[in-house]
Amino acid sequence: MLELNEVNFDFVQTYIDRGFLPNFKALIERYGFAETTSEARYEELEPWIQWVTAHTGLSLAQHGVYRLGDIMQRDILQIWEHLEGHGLAVGAISPMNANNRLKNPAFFVPDPWTPAETSGGTILKRLSSAVSQAVNDNAQSRLALSSLLWLVLGAFCYARVDSCPEYFRLGKDARVKPWFKAMFLDLLLSDVFIKETNDKNPEFCSLFLNSSAHIQHHYMFNSAAYSGEMRNPSWYISQNVDPLLDVYQVYDRIIGKIIRIFPDYRLMIATGLHQDPYPKLTVYWRLKRHEDFLRKVGVLFEAVEPRMSRDFLVKCQTPEKASAAEQRLKDIVADDDVPLFDVDNRGCDLFVMLTYPHEIGDALGFRAGNVHFKDLRGDVAFVAIKNGEHNGIGYILDTGNAVPLRERFALTEIPQKICAALGVGGMPI
Repeated sequence: MLELNEVNFDFVQTYIDRGFLPNFKALIERYGFAETTSEARYEELEPWIQWVTAHTGLSLAQHGVYRLGDIMQRDILQIWEHLEGHGLAVGAISPMNANNRLKNPAFFVPDPWTPAETSGGTILKRLSSAVSQAVNDNAQSRLALSSLLWLVLGAFCYARVDSCPEYFRLGKDARVKPWFKAMFLDLLLSDVFIKETNDKNPEFCSLFLNSSAHIQHHYMFNSAAYSGEMRNPSWYISQNVDPLLDVYQVYDRIIGKIIRIFPDYRLMIATGLHQDPYPKLTVYWRLKRHEDFLRKVGVLFEAVEPRMSRDFLVKCQTPEKASAAEQRLKDIVADDDVPLFDVDNRGCDLFVMLTYPHEIGDALGFRAGNVHFKDLRGDVAFVAIKNGEHNGIGYILDTGNAVPLRERFALTEIPQKICAALGVGGMPI
């Protein structure tokens, strides 16, 4: 199962028509693809919701996992445990919002934002931690020395020889093309997946790659497949580059390697969702130092866990302290009276999103209650200008199809299709 998060198959087809993506082209021509459907409300269209659905066969109303990391508090049967219970060896690399409840997995590396356990050797565990730190601190371009060393060692142990020119190209140009960093990590995860699968030979294995979603959110307006009127400013990105083509080409080469190295495996490629162009200018920001900021504005907390992009989890000792922290965060507004945060109170925990959508200049301050603070810009890191928004239609391509597939079905059916492919009973609903 190759999970290419939010890849737009209509954009893929446009690039194919222009002579790119030969492996996508061959698969689509031979097997076709189907559309998948998920939730109808826009606020319920998030990859950390839809991938839980794809892994459990349950809709959001059934599994109740609304935020990234919430899977850790849910006792829900996932596809890997179900197959392991039927005696099959399973493995997973970076599945989004998934917990590791396996008794004896071939391998399991959680996504960078979910604090699940890594199953594997010491190098794999250290590499998993290094990838998590690199991803979560990417907005600040901050990489701990220990993480860098383990990324280098992990690449030395897992990188394929035929991937080395790609690593060199992505590493060399990452300063001027920052989206190359996300692609570098996806390439490394794919090589980890290939080596672990080759070594352990599980009956079912999954690989989740996220740089496509990240790059589409940030740079869709630069795509040759985009026909709208929005444009990114020149200070943000040159008009002469196409990051979407860059990442789709890396994925195309990864697909080619997987097909060549594992000719006897049945391959399913799923996207969970896809993205539509965003109609207005919106800027994403991320706190640089979450704990320091909360202390400065007088929020009492027990722990803070950064999540993807703008999000973070604030843990408090009691519901009363969480309510006080919630009110304090909701009271924080910029000098233009726009609130900084959206807060979801879960009892003792707060899921917080930094939602301020405008450019932040050096003169902009903010208020927390009766206290005024200068230089909001010093507390936040620029993440991106929003280019893409979620659409609940996803795509799936399956090499088990005897004839080219063109249909639509619910995302909840994916686990049953995996079970049927492996000849085991379906997951309980």
